[in-house]
Amino acid sequence: MHAHFTRLGLFASTTIAAATLVACGGGGGGSSTPTPAPTSTMGTLGVSMTDAPACGFDAVNVTVNKVRVNQSATASDTDGGWTDITLSPAKKINLLNLTNGVLESLGNTPLAAGHYSQLRLVLDANAGTGLANSVIPTGSSAEVTLVTPSATQSGIKLVNEFDVVAGQRVDLVLDFNACKSVVTTGNGKYMLKPVVKVIPTAVNGISGFVSTALLGSHVMVSAQQNGVVISSTVPSATGEFFLARLVPGGYDVVITADDRAASVVGAVPVATTTSTTALSTAAAPIVLAASTSGSISGSVTMTPASATEPAYVAAKQSFAAGPTVTIKSQGADLTTGAYTLTQLPVAAPQYSVYGATLPLVFAQNLTSTPGTGKYKLEASATGYTTKSLSAVDLTVANQSNVNFALVP
Repeated sequence: MHAHFTRLGLFASTTIAAATLVACGGGGGGSSTPTPAPTSTMGTLGVSMTDAPACGFDAVNVTVNKVRVNQSATASDTDGGWTDITLSPAKKINLLNLTNGVLESLGNTPLAAGHYSQLRLVLDANAGTGLANSVIPTGSSAEVTLVTPSATQSGIKLVNEFDVVAGQRVDLVLDFNACKSVVTTGNGKYMLKPVVKVIPTAVNGISGFVSTALLGSHVMVSAQQNGVVISSTVPSATGEFFLARLVPGGYDVVITADDRAASVVGAVPVATTTSTTALSTAAAPIVLAASTSGSISGSVTMTPASATEPAYVAAKQSFAAGPTVTIKSQGADLTTGAYTLTQLPVAAPQYSVYGATLPLVFAQNLTSTPGTGKYKLEASATGYTTKSLSAVDLTVANQSNVNFALVP
């Protein structure tokens, strides 16, 4: 699997900005509704979904049943005060169809003006064929059940603060990280472990074009900060990409494809929540240099073992006069700890510092650290100390038995 984010967006509009919501586990599923407030004191909550490519899958399907909100951060599913947006029938959505900032509407509801502290996204349980929530692994045409823990089926719980103002709408966009949310559990089985955060509501970001000759080669475009993937997408049929809804700041944009050297644009600015920074045009798209590819595999052991927290392995490269970026990453199998990072380019990456004058000029970075064809590998897991290995060398051969032992 590659390291790319998948976004699940809850979207509504208002002049009041929502505070960041923090994802956590939790129950839910009650259907109580507060006494309707007078129309003059009502606002509106609308809900939509957006997504980016998942790593290692051609489809990631979730079936949304309802969205629930409550003014109390501690309300249980049996308490009062819930307002629901119920989808009837429930909507099965392939998250991978929603790239480049596209939204899928989940409906809207009137909502009493006031301060809200809890939001839950409720998914249908897998029943019958077991494919209400499912994945199609890349290279396979078979749809496989995505196991959803009971807490997920009763509601992905997000607790924080947002305000609804009478006569207005409130904007919430939740970012669903598919790479970290779909966990392999051995024997070809997959489990949903939701990892969700809030992203800005306004449509801003970083745009550009890659050569259409690259399409079909699993092109991925990601915006990173300090080697951490913040957002990612795949180009459209015309080669266009759009990394949408980014917090204003500086980003390193990393472009990868099968059998190609990575191209990196350093220090790309996103000035405001409504601005878009262009990296290339349709007339002069970004072209990636050819490269042979290699793989790195091994296992991650965690002491004490965890039945719910998977480990993640990232292959990174650093430039002598530039950023550290993640080229590929993968979650280790929850049962065996095994991982395999494939399609790692052996050729040196191409690099360009961002400039407003296009086209950008990329040059092979022969002073990258730890060097051409060599990678720094990092293994991490929630609650465990991150471990790293430097100069894993693909110039000689594929590397196996690159193992990690994580402890708290």
